Amino acid sequence: MSTEVSSNAAGQPGQSAPPAAPKHTAPEKMSRESVTIIATLLVATFVVILNETIMNVALQRLMVDLNVDAPTVQWLSTGFMLTMAVVIPTTGFILQSLSTRAVFMLAMGLFAGGTALAALAPGFEILLLARVVQAGGTAIMLPLLMTTILTLVPLAKRGAVMGNVSIAISVAPAMGPTVSGLILEHFTWRFIFVFVLPVALAALAIGAKYLTNIGKAEKTKLDFFSVLLTVPAFGGLVYGLSQIGGGHGGQAGPGTVAIGALVIGVASLTAFVLRQVRLQKAEAPLLDLRAFKFRMFTVSVLLMVVAMMALFGGVILLPLYLQEIRGLGSLETGLVLLPGGLAMGLLGPVIGRLFDRIGPLPLTVTGSVLLVLSLWQFSMLDAGTAVWWIVTLHVGLSFGLALLFTPAFTTGLNPLPPHLYSHGSAIMSTTQQVAGAAGTALLVSIFAVVSATSGLVAGMSTAFLTATFVALAAVVLSAMMRKTEGTGPGHGPAH
Repeated sequence: MSTEVSSNAAGQPGQSAPPAAPKHTAPEKMSRESVTIIATLLVATFVVILNETIMNVALQRLMVDLNVDAPTVQWLSTGFMLTMAVVIPTTGFILQSLSTRAVFMLAMGLFAGGTALAALAPGFEILLLARVVQAGGTAIMLPLLMTTILTLVPLAKRGAVMGNVSIAISVAPAMGPTVSGLILEHFTWRFIFVFVLPVALAALAIGAKYLTNIGKAEKTKLDFFSVLLTVPAFGGLVYGLSQIGGGHGGQAGPGTVAIGALVIGVASLTAFVLRQVRLQKAEAPLLDLRAFKFRMFTVSVLLMVVAMMALFGGVILLPLYLQEIRGLGSLETGLVLLPGGLAMGLLGPVIGRLFDRIGPLPLTVTGSVLLVLSLWQFSMLDAGTAVWWIVTLHVGLSFGLALLFTPAFTTGLNPLPPHLYSHGSAIMSTTQQVAGAAGTALLVSIFAVVSATSGLVAGMSTAFLTATFVALAAVVLSAMMRKTEGTGPGHGPAH
């Protein structure tokens, strides 16, 4: 999807300016058409990301119903994450090669098709296939939404709009366990997909009717070798980390498979990066890494990595604590996590407007400190901790994350020139996904290893303490955040 629109993307190198573009700056007000496009994409993104964590609470039920063991059923989450990690790096190419409508129909078509297949799945193998198909659609949606926002939204309003985006990227995964808990209390696991399917089909129908193209597709070459490298590179890293706990054969540490996958992942990622640097000279990279030349983009990506590790670690560890140590059911677990998810959703737009007024620094520093304090307190939980205190801490964690997400997204993407919009969005989404998967894998592995020798409470405490030390990096990165100006036609890059 080209970013050739009159709002702010005319005059890119190699593109002709649209004829009706008397101004080079985005209008102060968004058109009704632009609002419709972004609202449609936002709803669709919320649905597909909610689906990412909706299975977490259902895994125990699925083990019984499908007659599979714990390592096998975990592939419903691992397979989803691996597919996301492999597909997202290709979205920069997809967004530039296809029109807005084509990309949207592809993403939601895959997601809706995968959801229908999951609802009808006769056994584990078909359900796993359905999750992989769903993940293919999910991987495309967030970069599509972010690239569209950068193209259509005036610079002065980007913080507010990105605040709404934070509802999709942070609230949806936080609310996944709540939604699935409510469904599983009254229905079978199939209804997790039965309830999602009408919403996915409605989003697909609305998009088909109202979504308009915001640019022209460009003729770009797909480097198949780069695509092949994404599989062992990103897939190897995620899978290797997920195996560190040594869940096979009673091992207490990382086994040969985990180490081998990590080595292959690092080597393939190095080859992938070198390949992209080489292709950049011919202006044909699968993922254009020149976005990292912009200092605030790099800082923001690193901050997002830390925040996503904390978010996904919390989303997985807290249900484990509540169910394994406190003995709560799936519905009760969901209800305990609901206030935090709602707080993040309500705060997102408010924080976005604050960002437009005061910039990122006060928000990110406050958020990162709150993140560290919340995770540290989580490491002190035991079998007798009051539920109201757990809810309070989760709300505090959610507040801290909300203060990080919107400023990081907006500050990172603002300085990029229009031809890097889709690649910057893809890079941010790729690192986000790999960080979330790695954070989950690492913390759950630590929990499993320590629990095996010292008990569940000690395992949970060690895992959250590890997350606390990781979050300290967010405080350092937050202090480096500075307000960035957008790069429009006729302006140089704002580093």
